Amino acid sequence: MKAKSSNISKRRAAAKAKDTSSKIYQRRRAEIAVEAARVFNKKGFQGTTISAVAEELQIDRASIYYYISSKEELFDEVIREASEENVAKAQRIQKSDARASEKLRTLMVELMASYAATYPLLYIYIREDLTQVSDTRSKWASQMRKINRDYDNAVTAIIEEGYKDGSFKDIGSPRLVAYGILGMLNWTNRWFTPSKAKVPPRELGEMFANLVISGLE
Repeated sequence: MKAKSSNISKRRAAAKAKDTSSKIYQRRRAEIAVEAARVFNKKGFQGTTISAVAEELQIDRASIYYYISSKEELFDEVIREASEENVAKAQRIQKSDARASEKLRTLMVELMASYAATYPLLYIYIREDLTQVSDTRSKWASQMRKINRDYDNAVTAIIEEGYKDGSFKDIGSPRLVAYGILGMLNWTNRWFTPSKAKVPPRELGEMFANLVISGLE
């Protein structure tokens, strides 16, 4: 077992030294991340193993270790990519020509849709304490903190825009209002399960948006 582990480590070290900057290497990592997301989605974080991901890809486990060192690294990459996509979407919404209320509505609906589409991955991440991750994940934690700030900033900018053009009444700090909105959506991790929900995620997002916007307009 020790010799096998050592061989895998040598293969990964050689791959990293030679291929990490190559498009083929990065594309293969991305393909593995996509398949891993499906496994995490079906089995949850605790129930997912590298072997299960290998089975999904129909390749041997050693081949995955050539690209990914651990389940945690795989999970972190999937979470980062999903979060980056959400930030990019939020920034596009914030910079659009729509009214502030429509921007906020669209953002809230899209975030709920993302939680459902990635279930339970982003919910697992919401419960992650970024100050308590291991040293080996510190770089990832730093990246995620920036992603979180960028998303918070997009929501805050929408509230500020609504205050400025008079479409929202000024009820207090735009940043705190943004935190309140995101806190409400994030709390759904405690009770929302897409497969069991009587209300579809986008409809749920609309309901929350109506609640918030009616209080701001």
